[in-house]
Amino acid sequence: MQNLKNLKTVYLDEFINWLIQFGPKLVLALVILVVGFWLTKLIIRTTKKLLVRYQVEPTLASFSINLLNVSLKFLVVLATVMKLGIVKESMIVSAIAAMAFAVGMALQGSLGNFAGGIIVMVFKPYKVGDLIESQGIFGEVQEIQIFNTVLLTPSGKTAFIPNGALSNGNIINYTTRGKFRVELSIGISYNANIKEAKEIILKVMHNNSNILKDPAPAVSVKELADSSVNLSIRPWTTPKKYWDVYFDTLEECKNALDKAGIEIPFPQRDVHLFEHKA
Repeated sequence: MQNLKNLKTVYLDEFINWLIQFGPKLVLALVILVVGFWLTKLIIRTTKKLLVRYQVEPTLASFSINLLNVSLKFLVVLATVMKLGIVKESMIVSAIAAMAFAVGMALQGSLGNFAGGIIVMVFKPYKVGDLIESQGIFGEVQEIQIFNTVLLTPSGKTAFIPNGALSNGNIINYTTRGKFRVELSIGISYNANIKEAKEIILKVMHNNSNILKDPAPAVSVKELADSSVNLSIRPWTTPKKYWDVYFDTLEECKNALDKAGIEIPFPQRDVHLFEHKA
């Protein structure tokens, strides 16, 4: 029994000594943890308000908030662990460096797309709703993600283009000016009156509410082909109405020219038969 009491006394003395030696570090570490997390929430809240005030792209704002939140909490935990003295600073630095190198090698391509996404969101060569063409793909921007930009093509297909390719490649934005020129071609017979045909086509375009008055639509002779005089038809419209104007103008011009008796030639071939006498 006496030995048990002595053992308890020894452990109690060791625990008290440990508290005296390690207690202040533990208390200070807890203070760092609590105050650090509180400051993190305060910084995040303030940053959110600033991003809203300056109308930062929602995707970029959300990503920035998440990255800042994780980074600050990591630093708070790191400071807490270092204050406790559980591990040496050199070991922590080495572990972080090794982790960063491994992640960087594994995500080399993704990091390029990530950087491209940041560039797209900051410099804004296009935004959601714009009609763009890049990497041989034409479509409406549906979403700008961190790694990809999502396009909806005219055929209804969804295309995912890596932001790295977009930031390093050529981008044609058809929506920037808010105007889009439609380019069509219609052939008329060599016997037709060119002036009359042009007036008919211009009247068709002036009667189409989807075609802009400024810039004014234009018709001109494009080519003297083998069997037709090809007219270039160039109406302007908004990007959203491109295909409506394209198909409606072709159909309405065909009907109007037919009504005026102006022929639209089509390829013909004369076949000559020779009779061979025995």
